[in-house]
Amino acid sequence: MSKNVIANRYEVFQHIGQGGMADVFLAVDTILNRQVAIKILRSELCTDAVSILRFEREAQAATTLSHPNIVEIYDVGEYKGHHYIVMEYVNGKTLKKVIKDRGALLTEEAVDIAKQLASATGEAHRRGIIHRDIKPQNVIVKSDGSIKILDFGIALAKGSMQLTQANNVMGSVHYLAPELAKGEPASVQSDIYALGIVLYEMVTGDVPFKAETAVQVALMQMRNTMPSPRSINPTLPQSIENIILKCTAKDPNMRYRNCNELYEDLRTSLRPERQNEAPIVLSPRHVSNEAGIDELPEHVLSNTDEKKVPTTTVRREESRVVRPAVQKKPKKNRALLTILIVLLGVLLLSGIYFALNSLGILKPISRNVEIPDLVGMTVADAKVVCDENDLVLDTSNVTYTLTENTEKGLIISVSPGVGEEIEKGSRVQVTVSSGVYEIADNFIGSRYGDIQKLISDAKDVPGQKYRKIILSSSEEANETAEPGTIIRQEGLEPGARFNPDINNEMKLVYASYPTITIPYEIQGLPLEEAERILEGLGAEVLTSNLDTTNLSETEIANLQTGIVIKCDPDVGSEYTQREDNYVLLYYY
Repeated sequence: MSKNVIANRYEVFQHIGQGGMADVFLAVDTILNRQVAIKILRSELCTDAVSILRFEREAQAATTLSHPNIVEIYDVGEYKGHHYIVMEYVNGKTLKKVIKDRGALLTEEAVDIAKQLASATGEAHRRGIIHRDIKPQNVIVKSDGSIKILDFGIALAKGSMQLTQANNVMGSVHYLAPELAKGEPASVQSDIYALGIVLYEMVTGDVPFKAETAVQVALMQMRNTMPSPRSINPTLPQSIENIILKCTAKDPNMRYRNCNELYEDLRTSLRPERQNEAPIVLSPRHVSNEAGIDELPEHVLSNTDEKKVPTTTVRREESRVVRPAVQKKPKKNRALLTILIVLLGVLLLSGIYFALNSLGILKPISRNVEIPDLVGMTVADAKVVCDENDLVLDTSNVTYTLTENTEKGLIISVSPGVGEEIEKGSRVQVTVSSGVYEIADNFIGSRYGDIQKLISDAKDVPGQKYRKIILSSSEEANETAEPGTIIRQEGLEPGARFNPDINNEMKLVYASYPTITIPYEIQGLPLEEAERILEGLGAEVLTSNLDTTNLSETEIANLQTGIVIKCDPDVGSEYTQREDNYVLLYYY
């Protein structure tokens, strides 16, 4: 991007990662004052319809999900021809890097991460979304051990078009279920297979199948028996190995039916009574497909860097069924008879239609739908409701505004209005609360010191309206206002609405205080005369009697009483008279 600010809101600071389609940047949302991650589609893909559709699908898929282990999507849009997604910034390492740095994880740690993955993936499945690219590179591990799944770029909503490029298999081949390598559609079970491979990698430190080419890995996924994790990590309980083998069964029907079953099995897997349970047995008939595949489908080959991969094809003779020849009787005018039957059928149906229509039985099918009441919902919930009503929620053009009493993140208005009829498939725009506003007080005429203390006491105190105010000040000469009195309020002007949860600047300009030079001649003058001179110059004066305890009787007898001996500040220095300032005169 050519500028550091996107859509007049997101200030970009640094590049933090990249994927096959997009670059990821760390930024700050200047409206909500929080760090975010922005994924921006690469320039060369901005004209590619499939890439744009995949990018939009990622946003659509993730915005319907709300789960503590799934990265939250805040905003989507297009800025100067660049498509972008704004999402939660997660500070941590990818699970792949954790495994690379540490090797096999502790069993308890691996099970905890697997439970979080199963819970998050199960939520996506309940929403009708298949991730299709579950792998450690798409899992962020935070410092507290919690995880976040990201990258729904190739996620597949049930019933939607499958996005491929040149018939390529989507996803990473090391975590690819055998049925996907054979060209079958993605399913809940294919995601569960990938979860099993991830768990295998966590407890052993490596993937089960490795080869020089992606084609060879895909063949191994389809044909080779899953290696025993306990042969690599003997400390692993049998219960964990059983879970891995069930997840990665070659036959999808032998895997867990859903992620909830997987989660429940993981939840009890470390109990003492399950440490040495019987090993699971899978039928060998599920190791390869029914044709005994020795070659991969074309769409798998096209997903590799190998241009020409030699394969061996098993030659089989097709069975032939010999049937006796039957002499068919010639049928005259068969074509003409067929045409007549079709015409009669059309005429009959037309007559029935017009008869029912004239009687008012048939009503025209309406293409319109009423705008549902989305007020008070979150954007994610509103999107689900719009989908159910054959409408499109315009998540790329959401308007945010402060409100009097609506919680942040809830919809406050809809356009077109609730209850209005529009054509199915139309876009609906919403305005969302960015928080409850406060109104700035009028401090003009108040003492600056009092307001400074008010704002200082409210600093970072929950519920205080001025808890995030950044206060600055300046003096200005004013002949009519009392010194120290606020004469102008800038930034947050009186009556202005502001968000108390983000930093707001306020500048107070107050009437300047008088500055004088303390006269040299007051030293040695009688106390009353020195006070009169200083007060005439605008200074506040206090006096202090010097202690004579340490003086001799002779010194005390020679003292001049009632005469200014010294002052603080010293004579000849500049002095500004503020509320809490004074000149102190010392005497005997």
